[in-house]
Amino acid sequence: MGFASRLARRELRGGLAGFRIFLLCLALGVAGIAAVGSVTAAIRAGLAAEGQAILGGDVAITFTYRAADEAERAWIEGAGPVAEVFDLRSMLGTTEGERALAQVKGVDGAYPLYGAVEIEGTDLTGALAQRDGAWGLVAEPVLAERLGLTPGQRVRLGAGEFEYRGALLAEPDRLSGGFALGPRVIVASEGLRAAGLLGPGTLYETIYRLRVAEGIDLVDLRASFEAAFPYSGARWRDRTEAAPGIARFVTRAGAFLTLVGLAALVVGGVGVGAAVRGYLARKLGAIATLRTLGASADTVFAAYLMQIGAISALGIGLGVALGGGLVALAGPWMAGTLPLPARFALYPAPLALAAVYGAGIAALFALGPLMWLREIRPAALYRAAARVAVRGRGGIDAWPHRAALVVVGGLGLGLAALVVALSGAPKLALGVIGAIAGAMAVLRGAGWLAARGARRLAHGPIARNRPGLRLALGAIGAPGGGAANVVMALGLGLGVLAAIGQIDANMQRLIRSELPQDAPAFFFVDIQPDQLAPFRAMVEGTDGVSRIATAPMLRGVVTHLNGIPAAEAPIDPAGAWVLRGDRGVSYAATPPPGARIVEGAWWSEAHAGEPQVSFAAEEARELGLGVGSTVTVNILGRPVTARVANLREVDWRSLGISFLMVLSPDALAGAPHTHIATVHAAPGAEATLMRETGRDFPNVTAIRVRDQIERVSDGLATLGAATRWGALAVLLTGLAVLVGAAGAAAERQVSEAAVMKVLGAPRRRILGSFALRALALGAVAGLVALIWGTLAAWAVTHFVLDADFTLRIGPALAVVLGGAALNLLAGLTFSARPLRLRPARVLRMAAG
Repeated sequence: MGFASRLARRELRGGLAGFRIFLLCLALGVAGIAAVGSVTAAIRAGLAAEGQAILGGDVAITFTYRAADEAERAWIEGAGPVAEVFDLRSMLGTTEGERALAQVKGVDGAYPLYGAVEIEGTDLTGALAQRDGAWGLVAEPVLAERLGLTPGQRVRLGAGEFEYRGALLAEPDRLSGGFALGPRVIVASEGLRAAGLLGPGTLYETIYRLRVAEGIDLVDLRASFEAAFPYSGARWRDRTEAAPGIARFVTRAGAFLTLVGLAALVVGGVGVGAAVRGYLARKLGAIATLRTLGASADTVFAAYLMQIGAISALGIGLGVALGGGLVALAGPWMAGTLPLPARFALYPAPLALAAVYGAGIAALFALGPLMWLREIRPAALYRAAARVAVRGRGGIDAWPHRAALVVVGGLGLGLAALVVALSGAPKLALGVIGAIAGAMAVLRGAGWLAARGARRLAHGPIARNRPGLRLALGAIGAPGGGAANVVMALGLGLGVLAAIGQIDANMQRLIRSELPQDAPAFFFVDIQPDQLAPFRAMVEGTDGVSRIATAPMLRGVVTHLNGIPAAEAPIDPAGAWVLRGDRGVSYAATPPPGARIVEGAWWSEAHAGEPQVSFAAEEARELGLGVGSTVTVNILGRPVTARVANLREVDWRSLGISFLMVLSPDALAGAPHTHIATVHAAPGAEATLMRETGRDFPNVTAIRVRDQIERVSDGLATLGAATRWGALAVLLTGLAVLVGAAGAAAERQVSEAAVMKVLGAPRRRILGSFALRALALGAVAGLVALIWGTLAAWAVTHFVLDADFTLRIGPALAVVLGGAALNLLAGLTFSARPLRLRPARVLRMAAG
């Protein structure tokens, strides 16, 4: 090993001239993973550091539909200082009749326990105080602008009149509330009660935020509360999980973008392999001499392995420094633009992970060519034919030897297992790795077919009397023609872009264009039982209304499945959302209109006895439920255990009234509740409905379906933009590989151009031949990328989104044309030197 290390050091003193693309590919891939990991770590650190402010306390205890009773309130107040917060949706309106949906927060004098509320021109206490018979109200600027509000203007909320006091600029606990259907409004809790918005059955939550003394164990505190009130139905959160939904999203988004970065690193691996093969081809004379002088195959292999390892370490180090350093330097700017708290610094864990991935990919793609050194005989290297053999059968570009396949395959499986284990999203990681492996196999095969097809076409009638075309096809099909590298590098990057573009287009189509033809215009909630008949009469008497449907509605928390606490029950992770928070519950004596029962039967209209429940079929299977199973739901602090009588198919995309659980009426007898309604109306009737609802039923909240669709669409557009940036990183790395392939091809083109000039070909024809081969190979790469990218997009659309797939022609053509254009640009960039050199000089150099 001593001789091998000395040899490696001596070779490295020759410089890195042949490894620029190697370093660029490896550094770009590692930098992308390091950057994504650093941003994710910064956001996690921000969420953890500001957990108290985000949650609004050290602990938050949430009750649905009710406030804490006397015993519960006494326990809460005994645990430390407390702030009581009410959260609900309602309509904010002007005295002129304009109304808009708002997410309303009612607060007491202790709010906020942590952080500060920022209001334009005043403080929270002054803004919410009662003056001149009206309680104060603050609203987010977007809502104030929508309604044209100015400070001092009177507005209506529920049955109460409030005074708008100023714009709400910041609230410390905004992130803990999750998704909101409308802009935020804050009022005093007393004003909310006076407006009639906290009546029995109204859809609201009461959150008690506690400040806990230092040294109190939050786990023990929770156990004490749950032991004292086992059937309260309250949800408990503490500062260690202040915003669990956001934390899950950040983890999954980070995992996905890291996997996209891994795809970029794999593309870079193609460049690594090409650079190693090119380097070894240039060192054939030195390698042959060493072997002839007695150096063993293992010694030569170890020497060049050390060289490649040292250069890989340099590339990985550059990538880690670039990715981590840029994020740390851009931290102050990013912290001001991100909607989430983030603490930017150099985090060792994501940087180390990026380095490990980089080392694994470099080894995966470099070991094949290096192990070739152990197979070739010294005599073959001296023969004149060896210069061709290294690019043909048995050469560096040939299919690896069995031993190399075993080593590389084992390394690939180990790296894949490591990625899955560390990703934080194992199923997603398996899917992405499978897609990358499948795409590489397809692209490798496509490159081989392209070269083989080009060779046949070059000798066929299509190339007859077309010397430029024949030369182009011959160059593509020649051993070492670079077809595999070009198709792999361009195809993987363009394929990721194609998949993301098609998925994004189909998601937008699904949201915007494929709403059910009879989708309702409005959802109306918080309709009190005594308001139901007059509300129906008002709606049915409005011109342009075609249909109204109503149903009783409550909300409850699933606490037990078949007698097992929900948190401990073995379930499919796809159904975990059912157990997070409260879910809508209804009751009915007969099956809802259009209900399709797939298992079991509905109860009789006069049923009285053990409570029965009809459960959504897909979610029931995910939770391990079937006909005869039991479900316990806590509703208004009372546990209701019901037996599953039947399973229903529920199409959530219909946008009709659909409930996860429909109980038999006897199960909820006497429980205070409200009603929900869907109204189908022509666009011209929507303003009238909003105005008359606000006048006659001020407590009723109207949710316009189209507005919410736009909000979801905007959110998906933002997510799609972030994903496209990740795909562009893959393409950028592919371009680096492409540049390397074009540079290697330029060396061969020098000889080709010289021979063509001697035979009388003008520069225009030579350049046309070079351009034709680049266009053809780029178009093949684009076409293959389109095929595999479209298949991946179809799989996601069909199996994940459960929707029909439609191929978008525009993005598809852009991928094919983009592949041809990018390869043409790379090829023409390196064509100047072959055209510039004089034939005599080239031929003298070739003759030696």
